[in-house]
Amino acid sequence: MKILEVVSFDALMSRFAQEHPYDPCDEANSNDEAAAHVHDAQRVLGGRWHRVLLEGPEVLDVVLPWHLGEDGDVELIPPTGLTVAAAAARLRALDDTYPHTNPLCAFKLARQTQAPAGPLYLSTRAMPTRDYAALTVREGLVHLDGLHRMLAWHRSGLLAPGRWVEAYVAGLPAGLSAADEGHGTRHEEDRLHVDPSR
Repeated sequence: MKILEVVSFDALMSRFAQEHPYDPCDEANSNDEAAAHVHDAQRVLGGRWHRVLLEGPEVLDVVLPWHLGEDGDVELIPPTGLTVAAAAARLRALDDTYPHTNPLCAFKLARQTQAPAGPLYLSTRAMPTRDYAALTVREGLVHLDGLHRMLAWHRSGLLAPGRWVEAYVAGLPAGLSAADEGHGTRHEEDRLHVDPSR
């Protein structure tokens, strides 16, 4: 992880609103839910946000919450959660049938493959809300926004060593600066893993 700067919540939400407009007429638009997750992190973690760069393999370790596959027939991620890597492996196993069983989720994945690579919004702690309540891993890098984006990037081969992704992270220790490049938040460093067989 490369720490770029501390950002205020107002500045963060200004960018979020610009890049994630909510359109209630678009059934594939869940930006209102993502905004709620970001507000939850602000409330729970007290407003410490950093803009960072994550290397591709670090993104593979991000914990994703319960995801019903946009109300499709197949649950993509169980309530206990999966890392991006484990969810991508499950998606790959379902790849031939997933567009038929979960058409909206498959559409969102395909759309993100073509979309500009916007920043992720992450937390260092699982939120005490419904989608995150049963997560096995409670600390590390945890999704707030960007689930379909991360899975689409993995599918496109963009989460490789030497490839960097911009992210906003809530809850990193106060006082971090660019000199703290390499600050460890990967799960293998914390000995925290989500079982990919779940």
